[in-house]
Amino acid sequence: MTQLRQVILIISILLLVLSPKARAEISRDRQPQQIKQRSLPSLTPNTPTQIIGVQLNTDAEIEVLLTPSQQLQPVITSVLGNTYIVEIPNAVLVLADGEEFRTQEPSAEIAEVTVTNLPNNRVQVAITGVNEPPTVTISSDRQRLVLSVTPPPPTAEEIIEILVTGEQVQGYIVPNASTATRTDTPLRDIPQSIQVIPQQVLEDQQVIRLDEALRNVSGVVPGDNFAGTRDQFIIRGFPQFNTFRDGVRDSRNILQETTNIERIEVLKGPASVLFGNLEPGGIVNIIPKRPLRDPFYAAEVQVGNFGLIRPQIDVSEPLNAERSLYRLNVAYERAQGFRDFEQDIERVFIAPVFSWAISDRTNLLLEFEYLRDERPFDRGLVAIGDTIADIPIDRILGEPDDFRRNEAVSAGYALEHRLSENWQIRNAFRFSASDTLDFKADPDSLDETTGNLSRTFSSNDDLRETYELQTALLGQFTTGEIAHQVVFGVDLARVFSQGTNFLLPEGETPSINIFAPVYDAIARPTLNDLTELGRDSRSQVDSLGIYLQDQVSILDNLKLLVGGRFDIVEQDSVFNDSPSARRDDVFSPRFGLVYQPINPISLYASYSQSFAPNFGTTADGTPLEPERGTQYEIGVRAELLEGRLISNLAFYELTKTNIATSDPNDPTFNFYIPIGEQRSRGIELDIGGEILPGWNVIASYAYTDAVITSGTFGIPDGNLPANVPQHSGSLWTTYEIQRGNLQGLGFGLGLFLVGARQGDNENTFELPSYLRTDAAVYYRQDNWRLALNLRNLFDVAYFESVEYGRTTIKPGAPFTVVGSIAIEF
Repeated sequence: MTQLRQVILIISILLLVLSPKARAEISRDRQPQQIKQRSLPSLTPNTPTQIIGVQLNTDAEIEVLLTPSQQLQPVITSVLGNTYIVEIPNAVLVLADGEEFRTQEPSAEIAEVTVTNLPNNRVQVAITGVNEPPTVTISSDRQRLVLSVTPPPPTAEEIIEILVTGEQVQGYIVPNASTATRTDTPLRDIPQSIQVIPQQVLEDQQVIRLDEALRNVSGVVPGDNFAGTRDQFIIRGFPQFNTFRDGVRDSRNILQETTNIERIEVLKGPASVLFGNLEPGGIVNIIPKRPLRDPFYAAEVQVGNFGLIRPQIDVSEPLNAERSLYRLNVAYERAQGFRDFEQDIERVFIAPVFSWAISDRTNLLLEFEYLRDERPFDRGLVAIGDTIADIPIDRILGEPDDFRRNEAVSAGYALEHRLSENWQIRNAFRFSASDTLDFKADPDSLDETTGNLSRTFSSNDDLRETYELQTALLGQFTTGEIAHQVVFGVDLARVFSQGTNFLLPEGETPSINIFAPVYDAIARPTLNDLTELGRDSRSQVDSLGIYLQDQVSILDNLKLLVGGRFDIVEQDSVFNDSPSARRDDVFSPRFGLVYQPINPISLYASYSQSFAPNFGTTADGTPLEPERGTQYEIGVRAELLEGRLISNLAFYELTKTNIATSDPNDPTFNFYIPIGEQRSRGIELDIGGEILPGWNVIASYAYTDAVITSGTFGIPDGNLPANVPQHSGSLWTTYEIQRGNLQGLGFGLGLFLVGARQGDNENTFELPSYLRTDAAVYYRQDNWRLALNLRNLFDVAYFESVEYGRTTIKPGAPFTVVGSIAIEF
């Protein structure tokens, strides 16, 4: 890893040196006479601009009005036959009376003017001359784009103006998402619950960890975070073990960095059709920041109690006349945390991204991430009887210098080529790896009468590598009056892991009394003292997935989504010299229908399935069939207040079957049967957007009725799964003064409710409900921002989750203050 750090340092220095101020200006290549290129869209654009109105006048303008105002991105122009074409990247046409504008013969020399949507967030303006292409002059300001059209002779004096005004969708509302369909699709056209957390919410809440952001989404609660060292969530009652970054699985078992996040998309329910083997609850897909066409330089420092200091920088600019761009995000974090450890939190993150517009049809994106994270290994508190032991929440029950160190990298590319106006191909590859080491006194069992907790000194040393290659063909076509948007893809992946666990010989780790702890009862052992092998494992999982999806527009207000995927998954593993291997061939379908009785309302229904490989064999040696998830969902999505507020109400029933359990007829406990089942049904409501100018809100509520219908490993039928509250909800709202001497001053208030939850699947104890109150005040002027966030304002004692039982209960943080100052150049 020493060489890796040197490479990272060299890359970062080169990116900073290669700025326009540090090199000679590179002139643009001249374009052919019939192709006039202004700029090229980036491979992964930011949130698209909405064009919501078109007006054509042969002596005036066509107007497309958006609010609030922000300059559209530069356009691409070309001439094809008699048609002059203007392509607006990173934009979507959203009209009240449809998704296309078309006018025939606006003048004697102009045959047609059309404004239409293209795939991948592009809007095309096509102006067709009768005998030859017209001449078009393009001008723009911050709020509009004006196309002045001079028809060919003999009426060259006649002028047609096309006026396009636009506004980048910002704030608390994001109208489109890519996670549900692998295409940029309006939320109103998706027949499944999906929520988006935009960057503005992350900024207003001063989010540092991913779990802080996901509090804003209904039906999502923290799960087993492995002593506070990784992200893991429970969605609709089921754990999800991997996050995704831009649609690619990230299985590094890390705490994700938030400094380079553009937005977070959470898709609820089975997602195997597009993403392969998964737990059925849903997925969390992180959309990272991408290079910008205009120079951008930002720096921020966050400070807080419990020793927090966190500086970060964000730099982006063009390298070569906007054909190549880069962006660099860097963050450093140091903190002590509220628990009584000697070990500090220390974190370093570096993420350069490079974008190259190879041609007007081809884009290449190169990205790299490096993360080094070292923090206390903290299993938390313990239960006594049916509740939490009454001890201080900052008391540790391991040793003060327990730690886990994680060094992780990720590198890859994404290549996109437009084959034609309606067809394109995408290819992406990513390699990711993590190398982890921990050393701790792990809790075993508690004598609830005396308070003595037995423990085991142990160390895990693990390496995990993931290779994933994705190729997809995307296209649009029509069959009669029916429009299709299809995606055909092939995914290849390999996940390799190996590791060991060593322990002190049995009986050598001293116990600790939870009421009167004495630390360092013996000298801290070294790695050489851990001589008892607990685990020596190696695993390799290879998978091939082939999928086909079609988004069918039967009518303007009736849309069908149908898809299917076939997966082949092969596993080869060795655990303490015991090898095992298996292969699964699985088909996963998805169907959905959206009906829009009026423009702001979408009614939808869907059916979807997921799968995850099982383990073990039956008594006759037959491998167990994969676990299957099956969901039925209906819902209504509404765009209120003229599209400024989006709400989604969903009703679902989700069942996971084929869960393995020990064969009761096998006295050796070596064989299994797939009879376990868990069912979750519920109601979820999510709301986000702007109520009035300056007044933003994001809110959620979830009722989750989850039950273990067929228990496994001795768990009774009808028990409730651990960590799943029946009721949970959130409300975060901000208001910023819009005018006067106090313009730019803003306030925020947050309420986060989590109901009572079972602490284990055996239902032996319960985590109590809690309501946490947050507040914020900030002041924004020109290019700088001051902010102060108060979390757990009333210092409520609460507990977030349980890892695996009665001795691993994670307490929530007490009253916390985080202040920041940010500046843009």
